[in-house]
Amino acid sequence: MKKERTERILREMEHKGLTQMIVCDPYSVFYLTGRWIFPGERLLAFILKTEGQHELVVSRLYPQAPDADFHVSYFDDCDDYMGLLCSHLDRSKTIGVEKTWQAKFLLRLLELFPETGVVNASAIVDYARMVKDAEEQELLRKASLLNDETMARILKEANSGLSEQALADRILAIYNELGASGPSFSPIVAMGKNSADPHYMPQDAVPQYGDCITFDIGCVLNNYCSDMTRDVFIGTVSDKQREAYEIVKEANLRGIEAAKPGNRKCDVDLAARGVIERAGYGEFFVHRTGHSCGLEDHEFGDVSSQNTDIIKPGECFSVEPGIYLPHEGFGVRVEDLVITTENGCEVLNHYPKDITVLPFEG
Repeated sequence: MKKERTERILREMEHKGLTQMIVCDPYSVFYLTGRWIFPGERLLAFILKTEGQHELVVSRLYPQAPDADFHVSYFDDCDDYMGLLCSHLDRSKTIGVEKTWQAKFLLRLLELFPETGVVNASAIVDYARMVKDAEEQELLRKASLLNDETMARILKEANSGLSEQALADRILAIYNELGASGPSFSPIVAMGKNSADPHYMPQDAVPQYGDCITFDIGCVLNNYCSDMTRDVFIGTVSDKQREAYEIVKEANLRGIEAAKPGNRKCDVDLAARGVIERAGYGEFFVHRTGHSCGLEDHEFGDVSSQNTDIIKPGECFSVEPGIYLPHEGFGVRVEDLVITTENGCEVLNHYPKDITVLPFEG
């Protein structure tokens, strides 16, 4: 078990007046135990107690090596697994539960313990996971370095005549060649007018003269994620494309500048969004400025105008402003991951952000 991480959770449970909590999200269970368990439709519950005697309740299909810091209780498919779970809970005390627990388990718990208070305690784990320890920060750096190399390789092929889907497949192949365990999300490769769709999924378009091509890619390395976005132009870059791109790049830089402890997440959003709004393109920046990243590509804690949380050292999140102009036939986005330090932030992506124009090979 990851003792320091678990102790942080237990301290916060005490602060919230909780003595017991059910952790059920496989990513949170891994965060605390170092063990991946994806149970599908079956129950998974890691019961934390402030007095100790933690219990992992899991199907016998997922055998676990012994751990001195918690006990494992197994069940078979025909067993009363909820009865087993409840035997490890104190019905006289409030039970904290993570928000991702399936309703069929939560509803049964409420039936078995009708007089017991059950509360959403997700924030306890979410805020703990949001601040990365030294080990996590190093793993995030390595994942982003691999992503930089992948971006460098794929942009060399952007004008080769390959379709969006073929380039996306090449990204996956490069990840495999470089030792990643896979993508952290399906790669976005969007050419021409498709680049004006922020979450476009690759299809059969091929590069045309004057196209902007957006690459939004991320990998998983040693369980941690990376994420970045870069744009390239084919053959030429129009005045409108250049204007929009330079505005977005400046917004990205101003957002990174604001990403420091003491500021709020909304301050980062305002710094980036303000650049775009002052340039007259505010209505075309249609999403939040960023999201937290770690074991998952999108974790708790976004960078938006509504998030007033104070930034702490050790947080990892994206800064990804964009301008999307479907009426002009293109969109641009520039994205980097940052880890906040004591005085500012460390940018994890090192691939250049200057305008890149590749020769048209058609």
